Amino acid sequence: MIEPRFLQIHFLAPYAAALLNRDDSGLAKRLPYGGQLRTRVSSQCLKRHWRLADDPHGLHRIAGADAAFRSRETVDRKVFGEWAAGTAEDVVKPIREAMLTAVYGDKGTDKKSRQTLLLGAVEIAYLTSEARRLVDEAAGDAKVAADLAKEWNKAHKANLKAMSEGAKLPGGLTGALFGRMVTSDPKANIEAPVHVAHAFTVHAEEAESDYFIAADDLARDEETGADTIQETELTSGLFYGYVVVDLLGLLDNLGGDTVLAGEVLHNLLYLIAEVSPGAKLGSTAPYSRASFLLVEAGDRQPRSLAEAFRIPCKAESGQAVAALSSHLAALDAAYATGEARRVMSLANADVPGAERGTLAELAQYVKTLPGRIGDIRT
Repeated sequence: MIEPRFLQIHFLAPYAAALLNRDDSGLAKRLPYGGQLRTRVSSQCLKRHWRLADDPHGLHRIAGADAAFRSRETVDRKVFGEWAAGTAEDVVKPIREAMLTAVYGDKGTDKKSRQTLLLGAVEIAYLTSEARRLVDEAAGDAKVAADLAKEWNKAHKANLKAMSEGAKLPGGLTGALFGRMVTSDPKANIEAPVHVAHAFTVHAEEAESDYFIAADDLARDEETGADTIQETELTSGLFYGYVVVDLLGLLDNLGGDTVLAGEVLHNLLYLIAEVSPGAKLGSTAPYSRASFLLVEAGDRQPRSLAEAFRIPCKAESGQAVAALSSHLAALDAAYATGEARRVMSLANADVPGAERGTLAELAQYVKTLPGRIGDIRT
C-alpha cells in the first residue's frame, strides 16, 4: 500500500452574480489562461476565509488548536492590554519599544514600518508575562524601566524563536497550517504544509457592470431621484480550486500529533467544500457549496489538474467533471502514480479510480491519513 505523503484536494464551486475577490480598482480579480481571461479568487482570500470561519467545522473549534493573531498591533493590543492602563507611560514606553523591536525588527517602533506578523498564543503569553515582570521590577521608576528594557532587548532582539522555544504550536494552528515568514528573524519562520492555488473559472469570464442607486426615503416628495448612483462589477462562474497538504510537514508542525493532524484535515475539507469567500454579503449573498470534491493520497509529487481547463469548457459541473476526468485518465496512463482517491460529486460523470462518497465520508477518510504515515523520513 502507498504511504500517503501528500493529500491533494480538487474542487469545483459555482457562484452567480457575485464579486468574490476584488483588485485595487474594485473589479474582480482575473487570470489569463488558455487565451481567455478567467475570473479568479486569490489563495490569500481563500485561506483567510477558511482560517477565520465561524463554522461548526471551524479550525478554532479543534481541541488543542492554539489561537494566533496576524497584525502589526499585537504588542500594543494584546501584550499591553488593560493591565497596563494604570501604569505611568514613561515606565511602559521603553519596555513596549523593546518588545516592538524584538518582534518587528529595528523599525518596529514605527507602526507603518512593521510587518503584518502572525504571533501565536504562546508567544503572546510569554511577551505579556515578561512585560508585566519588567513593569513590576521598575516599580514606577522610568530610568530603571529604561535600563531593564535595554537589557531585555539585548537578550531578545531579533530572536522571536526563543520566545516560544519548545512550544508545540509557536505560531498557533494558523502558523502550523499556512506558515509564517518573519523578515526580522528568519529562524522564527514556519514552513507552510498547506499549499493553496488561486481558484479560477473553468470557462471564460462572465461579468457585467451593475448600475445601482440608493434612494432617500424621506425626500421622495421632492422628486430628487437617486441620492447615490454607483456601479459595481458582478461575475458568475464555476471555479476550479486546488489544495495540497504535505502530511509530513503538517505532522512536524504539530509536534507529531497524528490525532490533531487528523482533526485538522477533517475540518479543513469541510471548510473547503462549504465556506464561501465573504465579499458583498448584503448585496449578493455569495453562499455556495462545492459541486465536486476529489481527494487524492499518494507518495509522489502532487500535480494540479488545471490543465483540464486550459481549453475553456461550459460553466456546467457535469462537463467540467468530464474534462477533469479525461485529463486525469491521461495522466494515469502516462505516469501511473497510483494515488488513492475518493470523490464527492453532484454530477454523474465517473472519475478514474475514485471511490464515491459523501462529504462526511471523504472527511473521515482524510482524517485517517496522518495515522497511516510510516517512517518514510528515512
